[in-house]
Amino acid sequence: MNIVDLVQSQVIAAIKNEEEIEKAITSNANIVFLLTGNLLNITEYLDRLKEAQKSIFIHIDFIEGLSNTKSAIKYIAQKWKPLGIITTKSTLIKFAKEEGLMVIQRMFLIDHSAITKGISICETYHPDAIEVLPGLMPNVIDHLTRQVNLPIIAGGLISSKEDIIKGLEAGALAMSTGDSSLWNFDI
Repeated sequence: MNIVDLVQSQVIAAIKNEEEIEKAITSNANIVFLLTGNLLNITEYLDRLKEAQKSIFIHIDFIEGLSNTKSAIKYIAQKWKPLGIITTKSTLIKFAKEEGLMVIQRMFLIDHSAITKGISICETYHPDAIEVLPGLMPNVIDHLTRQVNLPIIAGGLISSKEDIIKGLEAGALAMSTGDSSLWNFDI
């Protein structure tokens, strides 16, 4: 399975706090990025989202109490069983793939050097997709779709339906947003 086949709604719910879990559950978004939680409550969050049949990617850099190690990845895969992880740490991609997890490499595109480095990371580590931030850069999204043979998810600073449409028109597979008012657009 690949991430392209998973996308039913091109808006991905990026959950930043516990209060947004219920909104994500009732939203049109079939994929959720879990950007909150800690070792004590994440199992409950995951159970609720799985019961709602959401495809879950855990942003492991944001889970309190979790280290960025091979054993942490193994624990996530065996105990929490999300569909995949999101990380800014390219070295974790290999470990996650060994454990059967999908991986979204998150990249902050602040200048040309960051774009070049991001492309190199993709060529070296082979994530399943990349998430580029900020997502309000249609020209950069278009450029990246021509440079990497990976699905691109754009996120960060997305605050309107127009932002979503511009990103999709530029070639993004989907747009991630933490603005729950955008999670129900039928796109």
